[in-house]
This record gives sequence, C-alpha cells and structure tokens, in this order.
Amino acid sequence: MKKNLQTAFQTRQYMLTKDYEIYYYCDRDLPQVALHAHDFYEFYFFLEGMVHIEIDHTRYPLSFGDVIFIPPKIAHRPILHSRELPYRRFVLWLSDAYFRQILSLSPDYRFLPQYMASHNNYILHHDRYTFNTLQSLLLRLLEELHADQFGCRTQAALCIQNLLLQISRVLYDQTHPKAKSTGLSLYQNVLHYIEEHIEEDLSLDQLAAVFYVSKYHIAHTFRENLGVSVHQYITKKRLALCREALLGHQKIAETIASFGFKDYSSFYRAFKKQYGISPKAFQDSLPKRAEHRSPL
Repeated sequence: MKKNLQTAFQTRQYMLTKDYEIYYYCDRDLPQVALHAHDFYEFYFFLEGMVHIEIDHTRYPLSFGDVIFIPPKIAHRPILHSRELPYRRFVLWLSDAYFRQILSLSPDYRFLPQYMASHNNYILHHDRYTFNTLQSLLLRLLEELHADQFGCRTQAALCIQNLLLQISRVLYDQTHPKAKSTGLSLYQNVLHYIEEHIEEDLSLDQLAAVFYVSKYHIAHTFRENLGVSVHQYITKKRLALCREALLGHQKIAETIASFGFKDYSSFYRAFKKQYGISPKAFQDSLPKRAEHRSPL
C-alpha cells in the first residue's frame, strides 16, 4: 500500500460527508479508543496487527481477511496488544440513508444485514485470495475518490455496490454449502475446486483423484468448455490473483507463496508473458496518488 493512500488516524466517530467515507490506516502507536457506537454502518477490513475487537462487550481475535460489519448503535472498539507489528485496516462508513438506498436496489443486498442480525454475528472470515478481491475493490474506490475525471462519483458508487455484493455472495456460499455443488456438472465442480484450492497442487493427477474420473476426461471437458487446458486456466487464474495482490502492495515473495507458484523463476516467466512486464517493474510502476483527504 502506498503511504500516500494512508490517513492519519484520529478519534472522530462521526461522518463529515452525507453518504460514505473510506479510509486506509497503518499505525503502530494508537491512542486508546473508547467503547463507542455510531449512527451509521461501519465495514472494517482487517489486514495486519495483533488486535482484538470488542463488540457488545465480547472480544474477538482478528486475522488477515476478517471483515467486521457493525450496524448503527452497536458498541465496539479495537484493542491493540502489540506495537511490534503495524496495525493495518480499511474502514468504510455508510450513512443509514445511503445504506438503505443500496438495499432498495435489489433483495440480494439485504441478505447480509438480515443474516448478521438474525445470527447475532458481526465477523466474516475470508481466505487470502477472496480477501484480495475485496482489497482490490477498496483500492479502486479510493482511486475513484481521488480521480478528477468524468463519472468518478458514479464509478465510486458502483464500487461500493460491487463490494457489498461480493461480501454477500461469499457469505451466502459459506452458509449454503450444498447450493454450490448440487446439480453442478463435472466442469463446474472442477472450477469450484480450483477456486477453493488455488494455493495447492492442482495437477491433472490430483484433480482426477479428487473427482474419481480420468485426467483425460477432465482435460477434454475443460477444452470443450473453455478452449484452454487445465494448466493454462489455473496459471491465468493464479496470475490474475497475484496481480491483484501486487496492486495491494503485498510483497512478491508472499504473493508467490499465496497462490501456488513453486518458485520465483516460474512466476516471473509466467507474469512477464501474460502482462509484458516483470512483477517488480509492475509494482514499481503503480502511479502515486495524492494525499488522502476525507471524501466530499
């Protein structure tokens, strides 16, 4: 994450704008935050640190990929246990009126708040590659709020809607496991398995062992549906996820380990062939942004 996208932390717990505000924080020495509640919705995306969050007088440990959904009038506060690691997170605030406006667009948006309220649950856990998708949407939203071009406000609104829909979709899949596999073809089930195990060995032999079919049948099914080999699909999928991680300024070594590349040389060759630039040059080329200010 570029330093110039960061916001200096302050204890303000009210919105300066009518609809939404988003912040990226990276701190080591924070003032103690008192237990507090808002009259707006807060989405909190945890990246790094030794932190618990207290919600309604219950404390929860946090790990990378956790998303906390805090409705209005719910008391909460972060508790920082160590200053050795940086405390990194995104915070998105949505006014009650703006959130209700989004909910009115489709019943799909209502699944998240209804499920969380009925189960008295506030924390959603995400694996690394799913969370990197959310992080890329958050970065896009920050970029749009700094953009001086036609349609940036409209695009920012679409980013927020897409972000909420993505969170809701992951929650739905987590809470309806049978819905993901019932009636799906072999091809669809293999696609889903690849999505869920992208960091593991995904050779044809491994996939054949998982689905109890010959590797030649899987290879033929992929060619017939996608026009590419299983290996080509997995490589492109991994590269796309790596690119998103690099956009989030994850270290190259961590990216390789996260998405199944066995060594740097194979990752380097594949990345340069796909995008025409080396991983390091790509990350170094990311444009600098203006200092973050509160959205208007």
